[in-house]
Amino acid sequence: MFKLCARCLVGDPSVESNILLKGTLVIPVCRAHREDIMFRTHVSVKAIGRLSGFIKMKPDFTTWRKLASLQRLTGKVRWKSNTRPAPVLTAAPVRALVDEQVGIRGHFLPPRCPVTLHARMHSDEGDLWESFAHYNADERGTFSLTCDPSVGGSYLGCEPMGLFWSMQPATGEREGLRLRKKNVESPYVVHISLLEGHVSLPASEGQRSELAAVTAERWYIAPGVKRIEINQNGLVGTLFIPPGPGPFPAMLDLWGMVGGLQEYRSSLLASRGYASFSLAYFGHRDLPGPLNRINVGDSYFKAAFLLLQDHPQVVSDRVGILGLSFGCYLTLRIPTKTGVKPSCLVGINGAVGSTMSLFSLDSRTKEFDSSQELRNFDDEGCVILKDAFLPANIPPDSFVKVEKLDCPLMYVVGEDDLCCASIENADLIEERLRSAGKSHLFTRLSYPGAGHLIEPPYSPCARASMWSVKPKKLTMMWGGHPAPHAAAQEDAWKKILDFLEKNLRT
Repeated sequence: MFKLCARCLVGDPSVESNILLKGTLVIPVCRAHREDIMFRTHVSVKAIGRLSGFIKMKPDFTTWRKLASLQRLTGKVRWKSNTRPAPVLTAAPVRALVDEQVGIRGHFLPPRCPVTLHARMHSDEGDLWESFAHYNADERGTFSLTCDPSVGGSYLGCEPMGLFWSMQPATGEREGLRLRKKNVESPYVVHISLLEGHVSLPASEGQRSELAAVTAERWYIAPGVKRIEINQNGLVGTLFIPPGPGPFPAMLDLWGMVGGLQEYRSSLLASRGYASFSLAYFGHRDLPGPLNRINVGDSYFKAAFLLLQDHPQVVSDRVGILGLSFGCYLTLRIPTKTGVKPSCLVGINGAVGSTMSLFSLDSRTKEFDSSQELRNFDDEGCVILKDAFLPANIPPDSFVKVEKLDCPLMYVVGEDDLCCASIENADLIEERLRSAGKSHLFTRLSYPGAGHLIEPPYSPCARASMWSVKPKKLTMMWGGHPAPHAAAQEDAWKKILDFLEKNLRT
C-alpha cells in the first residue's frame, strides 16, 4: 500500500521536492510526506483507484499511466521500501566432485547487513556435521565467499571453501569422530542456510531466521567411473576404472593401520583419469586371521600390483603407488622388496621403517602395539605416537633401502604430525637418496600447521579421533590445525595430480 498527499499526486506546482522512480516517471511529493512513502509491487492500478476516496485526484489517463508505473517499483526507493526481492543464496555448481570449489553468493540483502551462513550435513553413519560463518553484505546487498572475508564463526578470512573444511560434529554427536566416506556412490548432501544477523551455533530454532537456503552435492565419484569389487586369489579391494575406452595409467592406493577398506581416494583418482585399486590388508572381514593383526606379507602386495598392471584397461608400464601413514611405509617397501617396478611413488606422512615385527615375504605380525613404551599422552589422555616413529627408535633391520629406488618419489610432510615423525623420516630419505646419487628422484612437500591425515581437498581436519574402543577406549592425536591443514590438503592434492600427470602420462 502507499500514502501520498493529494497535492503531490496531482502535481501541484507549489510542491517543494520530487522523487524520481524507475528513471522515467517523476512524482512530485511534498517534503512533509516524503518519509511516508511505502509501495508494494503487487498492488494493482484498480486497487489504487479504489483509494480515490482518500486521495483527491483527477481521473485522467495521464494520471492512470503514472499510477501504473508505481507497481513496477523494484527497490530503488530505499527508505521504508519493501519492494526489494527476497534474499537469494546461490551455489555454483550445486553438484561437483569434492576436490572442486563451489562459489557461494548471497543476493538482494539490505546494504551492509550482517548475515550468517550455516552448513550442515550427515555422514554415512548418520552423524550431523556443521559449520557456520559470519559475513557482511556490501553496499549492493551482496556477498561472495570467493571474495569476502568471514568475520567470525568456524573460520576467519577469505576462504571460498571454508564452510566445508571447517565442519565439525554437531553438539551432542558421538565423541572422537572422523569424517570418512563409506559409500562413494552417494554424495554428501550439504544444506546451507542464510540466517539473519551474526548467529553463534548452537542456536535454538527460535533464534534463527532463515532468509534463504541452497543444497550442494559433494561427490567422490564422477559419472561413468566403474566400481569393481575384488575378492580373488586372496586379494581384497576395490578397483575403479575411469570412463572411456582406456587403457589408463593406474595407482595402487594404500591406507594406514586404521584398517578396513577405504575407497574414496581411489574413486576420486579414477574421476581424474587414473585406474585405481584400493587395497585392504588389515582389519577386513574377508582377510585371513584375527582382525587386529596384519596377516598378509610382501607377496600379497606384489600380487595386488601385478593385478593392476595386467588389467586390460591399464597401461602396464604406467603404474604408481600412493600411501598414507603405514601405507606410506608399504609404498616405499613394495618396490624394494618384491621386484615390481612402479613408475612413481607418493608417500604421505609415513616412516622409513616399522616398529612392528614385520617378517619376510610370507610375513605375519605380532598384535599391533606400536611400541607401547614410546607412547606419549596429552592432558586429555589422547595417544601421541610421534616419538615411536623417530628414525632413532625404529629397528634398523626394518628400514626400507630407499637408495634402491629407481623411480620418482614425492613425499608429503605435515609439520604438525603427532602420529609420525614425518620431518625426520623425510630428512633420512632425502639424505640416503642423495648419498646414492639419486637426489633428483626426490620431491618433498612440507606444510606448517598440517597434521598426519592429509586427505583430498576440503575434508575437515581431524586433529584427534577414536582409535579403538576395545579392550579400552583410545583416542589418537593426528595433529593439524584447521586452516593450515586445509590449505595443505588443497595444495598437496593439486601437486600430487601434477606429479602423476608428469610421471604417468607424459
